[in-house]
Amino acid sequence: MTAVTYKYKYGHGYKSFTLEKEHVLDEIKIAQFPPLENLKAAVLDALYHPIDSAPINELVGPGKKVAFICNDSTRVANTHSFMPILVDELNKLGVKDEDMRIVFALGTHRNMSHEEMVEQVGEEVAARMPMYNSDCHKDEDFEYFGETSFGTPVWLNKLICDVDLVIMTGTVVYHFFSGFGGGRKAILPGVALMETVRKNHSLMMSPHSQLGKLHGNPVYDDQMEGVRLFAKEHKLFLFNPILDAQKNFLKIFAGHWDTAHLAACKFVEQVYGAPIAEPADIVIASCGGYPKDINIYQLQKTMDNAWCAVKEGGVVIILGECEEGSGSAALEKALQEHPSPDAIKEQLAKNFVIGAHKAFAITRLMKKAKFILVSALDKKLAKDLLFEAVDDVDAAIALAEQYVGPDYKILLMPQGSLTVPVLKK
Repeated sequence: MTAVTYKYKYGHGYKSFTLEKEHVLDEIKIAQFPPLENLKAAVLDALYHPIDSAPINELVGPGKKVAFICNDSTRVANTHSFMPILVDELNKLGVKDEDMRIVFALGTHRNMSHEEMVEQVGEEVAARMPMYNSDCHKDEDFEYFGETSFGTPVWLNKLICDVDLVIMTGTVVYHFFSGFGGGRKAILPGVALMETVRKNHSLMMSPHSQLGKLHGNPVYDDQMEGVRLFAKEHKLFLFNPILDAQKNFLKIFAGHWDTAHLAACKFVEQVYGAPIAEPADIVIASCGGYPKDINIYQLQKTMDNAWCAVKEGGVVIILGECEEGSGSAALEKALQEHPSPDAIKEQLAKNFVIGAHKAFAITRLMKKAKFILVSALDKKLAKDLLFEAVDDVDAAIALAEQYVGPDYKILLMPQGSLTVPVLKK
């Protein structure tokens, strides 16, 4: 037998392990695409040749008011790189700085400090126009647009309601229960009231709410209905760049908030979707090191991706240091009070709480496969969170063998937080 040694990112360092070649099905990584050579040219091309939309010069002009919706600090979009180009172009078309504003799509995240806002959009843009947090807890900041067929009351921030054009920015990536990020998410949940987000996110309990699925996914369909209610009376323009693993710009999709987003999702599938011939008995996945494995809350994305590659009854081994523990008091509380996937599901069905929903996101995966963590996480906390935690990969493989037997096949995922395994049809 031939042995092969692998070295995968873990926290601020690496973990090495050796496998017999005969056991390894494949090592899957994201596809390599050339980065954009000229960002400014690509931005302008997207603005003037958009998908299913009039070009930007027909949407704005002197005296028009514009609101940009931008990502908060928890999501990388390299907003600081493209915002100066967008703002300068709108100036050339007659839109004054004082007629533009930036609204940060916090969803249910905490408010950003002024310094964090500046960091997101760049010093030059931050100095030229007002910037606002969309605080989901301030009822008085929101306007009502009706109710979706799913029963979600659509309350959206007033700061996007009194302008001539809303420009929705942000990147597109796979999302574990709403299919893909980007597109409509800038508005719902981005600038929606807490109750709107809570009701929408409660639809994640459906088995149709899954990674990479849009139409027929109730979370996505509900978000689309909500944004359509707003779009009846307001003009929207989408601006979604796609980044690679190194945060380089690969392509920009702009235009109609629905169809331009669908085109972006198809491209994301090419970049981040990794074809696999068959699911494996064991999947070994690294989150990609710090900060992607800083805590369980962040590590969950890697769990979701690895889950796509494992057989029913198989084992997933995750390399995640978790130097900050679980990362969520609500997650810990939910699992300590309801210590099983079924108990969590039952409780959330009765009373859906944002934060505790991560407990469901994690434990629903455990019904298909066993999850073993190679981690510095406290062993008792790991057990409370329904994981088995060990110190190294060899110990994890020995433990996995107890569940799957000695004749097993392994899939390796060195970029576990990015790669989405897709079964070849």
